[in-house]
Amino acid sequence: MGGSGTDGGRPDVAGDAGRVPGGVAGRAAGGLRVDLNADVGESFGRWTLGDDAAVLAAVTSANVACGFHAGDPPTLRRTCELAAARGVAVGAQVSYRDLAGFGRRFMAVPPAELRDDVLYQLGALAGFARVAGTAVTYLKPHGALYNAVVTDEGQAGAVVEAVVAFDPGLAVLGLPGSALLRAAAAAGLRVVPEAFADRGYTADGRLVPRTEPGALVEDPAAVAGRAVRLVTQGEALTPDGTAVPVAAESVCVHGDTPGAVAMAAAVRAALEAAGTTVRPFSC
Repeated sequence: MGGSGTDGGRPDVAGDAGRVPGGVAGRAAGGLRVDLNADVGESFGRWTLGDDAAVLAAVTSANVACGFHAGDPPTLRRTCELAAARGVAVGAQVSYRDLAGFGRRFMAVPPAELRDDVLYQLGALAGFARVAGTAVTYLKPHGALYNAVVTDEGQAGAVVEAVVAFDPGLAVLGLPGSALLRAAAAAGLRVVPEAFADRGYTADGRLVPRTEPGALVEDPAAVAGRAVRLVTQGEALTPDGTAVPVAAESVCVHGDTPGAVAMAAAVRAALEAAGTTVRPFSC
């Protein structure tokens, strides 16, 4: 499972709103509420990536690959069935058409073509979700596209145009302060900013590039602690331990990091132990 917003030809950026003070979670009756999302459905043919069933037992929203960066038809159907059985919200994790590069290479796709690529992916996943007795409730870009729509107004607008055309009831999940979320809000869509529990942040609120030390946090206990800090204090950490204000409604844990299943389970347990209600943001 892999790497939304953390790879590709553009720098990792948290965006201006990544520095807005305030907690990650919303307020539920009697306490805090937060969504926990992860990338799933990324196996292809004889190539298996991750343990989707185990990850889906811990998270509340599933960013399901739609076939352009990963995920073949049987995998998409099986993933939607697993999500439906566990009451996990299904989101379309759309990408550039880049199977060979796992969607991690920036592509200068013309906006009209990108719009149609996103529509194609939404339609494919929606079909499998319907057969599984559930529905797609949100969209989240993957990899290089995720990074591109932080600043690229044209590509961000193309993604939003596809969502509006397909189903304006879908939410859009992305980095706070990004061009994508600004365009989605302007179009009247629900926007859901997210933060990363297993990534290091720079002092100016950006994600540390994966090529640099401190980019990935791989110890489940440390990731769980960071998730609780994000929710209860609205802060992420730099590699040297400096606190950075971050505000979001959903927390992402990556499924392609070592010990991904243990990490997701530890984050879920730690959030609940801290008195946080973990549930889909679509509820």
